[in-house]
Amino acid sequence: MCGRFFLQRDPAGLATYFETQGALPNHPASYNVAPTQDSLVVRRNPLDGARHLGVLRWGLVPRWAKDTSGAAKLMNARAEGIAEKPSFRDAFAKRRCLVPADGFYEWRQEGARKQPYAVALASGEPMALAGIWEGWQQPDGQWLRTFSIITTEANAKQALVHHRMPVILPPELWPAWLGEEEASPEELQDFLQPSPPEELACWPVPARVGKFSENDAGLIARDPTADPPPELNDPSPYEPR
Repeated sequence: MCGRFFLQRDPAGLATYFETQGALPNHPASYNVAPTQDSLVVRRNPLDGARHLGVLRWGLVPRWAKDTSGAAKLMNARAEGIAEKPSFRDAFAKRRCLVPADGFYEWRQEGARKQPYAVALASGEPMALAGIWEGWQQPDGQWLRTFSIITTEANAKQALVHHRMPVILPPELWPAWLGEEEASPEELQDFLQPSPPEELACWPVPARVGKFSENDAGLIARDPTADPPPELNDPSPYEPR
């Protein structure tokens, strides 16, 4: 599952990292992106073949949907069966994207309470979460563009927190995922694997991250009151060494 993530980098830096072209969107950093909120997405423009960075809403609205009421429920698309499920199959075949993130949050049951953890790449580089997107025409004729983050079974480390995790695509898979290179449905399905445990950093963060209204850099700071197991107490790539 991926129900909350954070993205602190500016659009200019992301455009350089993901090698996108075109105008840069004016979008602020967020330390607590939640379903039905907007975030940055990398897509391939079929007209010029270039990667573009745009702002889409999190929570997929299929083209055939009558309204947007089910968007939050489609914030994630399970890798298993994505090519067959009506809500996702068309987007998986034709409209794949990358969702930039500095990391995501997950909650672990510890005794009587749930402790939130931040998960990021140990290298400190941005994550490229595998996503799909859709365009839905609103009653006023305007188009609403939305996305969903693909999840898979957790690796051994992430499984200590939750049994699911988002798919994090390495750079060598981006061209095929975005449709810049040919790839069969079977090859695309094979991309949807958990990342190696050693590539991730995981550390406890303050409980207030659970509130949608909270959004500041302190949310990714280590929680000094937590007592995590060693496997979930990595150095944060965003804290001074």
